Amino acid sequence: MNNKLHFILTMLLMAGGSISTLTLSAIAEETKQPNILFIMSDDHAAHAIGAYGGRLASLNPTPTLDELAAEGVLLKNVFCTNSICTPSRATLLTGQYSHKNGVTTLNGSIEEENQHLARLMKEAGYETAMIGKWHLKAEPAAFDHYAVLPGQGSYFNPEFRVQGSLPWPKNVIRVAGYDSLHSSDAITNLSLKWLKQRKQKKKPFFLMHHFKAPHDNFENAERYDWLYEEVEIPEPESLWDRQQHGPLNHPLYGTSVGKRNQRRNMGHHMFVEESLSTEEYKKTAYQRYLKKFLRCVRGVDDNIARLIDYLKNSGQLENTIIIYTADQGFMLGEHDYIDKRWMYEESLRMPFIVRYPKWIQSGQVQEAIINNVDFAPTILAMANIEKPEYMQGQSFLGLLKGETPSNDWPSATYYRYWMHMAHHDNPAHFGIRTKDFKLIFFYGLPLDAPGAKKEATEPYWELYDLRNDPQEMNNVIAEPAYQEILKDLKEQLWGLKEKVGDTDEQYPDLQTRIKQFK
Repeated sequence: MNNKLHFILTMLLMAGGSISTLTLSAIAEETKQPNILFIMSDDHAAHAIGAYGGRLASLNPTPTLDELAAEGVLLKNVFCTNSICTPSRATLLTGQYSHKNGVTTLNGSIEEENQHLARLMKEAGYETAMIGKWHLKAEPAAFDHYAVLPGQGSYFNPEFRVQGSLPWPKNVIRVAGYDSLHSSDAITNLSLKWLKQRKQKKKPFFLMHHFKAPHDNFENAERYDWLYEEVEIPEPESLWDRQQHGPLNHPLYGTSVGKRNQRRNMGHHMFVEESLSTEEYKKTAYQRYLKKFLRCVRGVDDNIARLIDYLKNSGQLENTIIIYTADQGFMLGEHDYIDKRWMYEESLRMPFIVRYPKWIQSGQVQEAIINNVDFAPTILAMANIEKPEYMQGQSFLGLLKGETPSNDWPSATYYRYWMHMAHHDNPAHFGIRTKDFKLIFFYGLPLDAPGAKKEATEPYWELYDLRNDPQEMNNVIAEPAYQEILKDLKEQLWGLKEKVGDTDEQYPDLQTRIKQFK
């Protein structure tokens, strides 16, 4: 008998109530721990999901996910706290911000004792598994079962590190097909195999099913080679006209779709001919980029359908919470950017869809501000597990069930990118995002973040009025009409930094820059 059921029965008896078989059955059903299938893709931007209604929705990129959203709840304002793969996954497992769990860059790892979500679920009676992209270096030993890609892993005929007779990370299997087996298919095959053959079927399951796709460099399964071949992919207006987006009186940073960034751009990735004009080069690179990305997305969507079909056919669908998200967003040509890392909307926003008809009314849309520090507490709440004090987030299970956000629900989210100028030429920055505004301080210092480039860049601020400028086309940091708003947002930012414990006292160079620009 679980703790919640025992408490309810005790309270009924103490109150002198009688307990009928019907009452017992109703209470048991209410307190029964559901299965939880947590599906996460890599770099799948929310605006590349049909249900989110972006410019790509007309292409019908995600019919399975759209159906999942129609049968459950779609969250519109879920944000990551550090838009890069390893830190995002560390936050998911720990319920902590990057500065707290120690994983600020791609060089970080989470040891078994800090794989809190997996450990707590297991202790609460779940059979647990981690299958697919792990990217946290240390062995996922807190899980009952794992089969994870080494690092990024391969798109075709991938190897997996698995439990076995050899110590981590030596026990490796290769999963291949008659032809070339795509990683999305291989990961789903392994999850289905575990679901069918799991050893403790009397227990509920907690399966973390993590796709590699659609991470670059994009390689889709061969069956999608001609998908969108004759289609002109819609372009964002800001691909061509950035207006007043970005830093004022500073050079433009970030890798590009077109030739703006000569060191690295999507034309290089897509093998676009350098002899093309600047316009044709960018147009060709964008079309190839989006088609490859969306072909990988379709493979993810179709494999989610396979998982749902198995649950349906095995009679487990109605007692399984299905969660879909991605480790962060992705820039799909907006402002001539590629990759993620930025605090701009397309990179910051995470998709989040949940289906569980017993709790969640179909067709809901939730607009409260949530971030990925809240994921672990919410999953624990789904399993009737109390959140430990060391987790910094809070459960939003009530919001999923249709409750109105409480008056003290957070009205802002905090973000920080540490990996200064590495890989995609993004300066280190932190900021605050409220319902109506976004304020970002690009402090431009590597600090002690492993993997960051050592050359400092000039600091600067950006401010966007999301009410009137949701596409972030106009940095209003210097406009007189916004100075009172700017003052208030800065106070909120410093207060939020202190609240989450990211005070930077150990970085005197940064403190100097903060004082100069505060």
